[in-house]
Amino acid sequence: MVGWLVEPFTHDDMRLALAAALTAAVVCGVLSCWVVLLGWSLMGDAVSHAVLPGIVIASLLGTPFAVGAVLSGLLAVALIAVARSTSRVRPDAATAVVLTTMFALGLVLAALTPSQKGWDHVLFGDLLGIGAADLIQIVVLGAITLAVVLVKRRDLVLHAFDPAHAGAIGLSLRGLGVLLLVLLTLATVVAVPTVGVVLALALVVVPGATAYLLTDRFAAMLVLAPALAAASAVIGLYASYRTGTPPGGTIVLTMGVLFALAYLFAPAQGVVPRFLRHRAAVMAEVA
Repeated sequence: MVGWLVEPFTHDDMRLALAAALTAAVVCGVLSCWVVLLGWSLMGDAVSHAVLPGIVIASLLGTPFAVGAVLSGLLAVALIAVARSTSRVRPDAATAVVLTTMFALGLVLAALTPSQKGWDHVLFGDLLGIGAADLIQIVVLGAITLAVVLVKRRDLVLHAFDPAHAGAIGLSLRGLGVLLLVLLTLATVVAVPTVGVVLALALVVVPGATAYLLTDRFAAMLVLAPALAAASAVIGLYASYRTGTPPGGTIVLTMGVLFALAYLFAPAQGVVPRFLRHRAAVMAEVA
């Protein structure tokens, strides 16, 4: 029985896939806490789609995908900031314009650039096709991201919860905002090889949203979100092996199921417990 359970991870491609998926899950799970609290889901969507042209150009030049993806994501963040600050266009509209334009540029470049593998692996992920070199890039970017979060955690938390106080004690709100956007870009680049450009947003939103339903403490969120994401990565990858479904999509679907369970049954915020408490209160008044 034990042999049957661990059999999928006796294969080299599954072990590489598991390492990449767990790295992306932990990194994105941590950043998702800030994304959810700051309402940056659309920004996360913009960054995840904007890395496509950079990946295509990196492939054309023969450079590591991470280099092109990071530069492309940072360019998108800069363009969004410029559009927001120099025009009357609303922030969400400016973000949507950059998102769609960068993604369209990536699609056009992909159509003009021949590739033996095609580009589906970038759009939808190719977890089982990740090689040792790809894993090294993922782990290095993930380690850098987590290290910066660890060093700047207190400032970043203060920026999210009490920006007025952060500014009063001399912290640069603009600088912290830029740092968070850079970290979000790095986390997104880590996620792309595992679930693809199309679904990368899920990794930087769903774990934090699920944890937000389960706790009112940010410190607990920072533990719950990556733990839920890591559990989704293991369960989703294992289920995809047994069912033959795409690993990236199965991982994200698992995250969605965990969110649905939290939405329904979270002790304080779940729909079912709140309904039962309300019903009990009504019955008590009637009695």
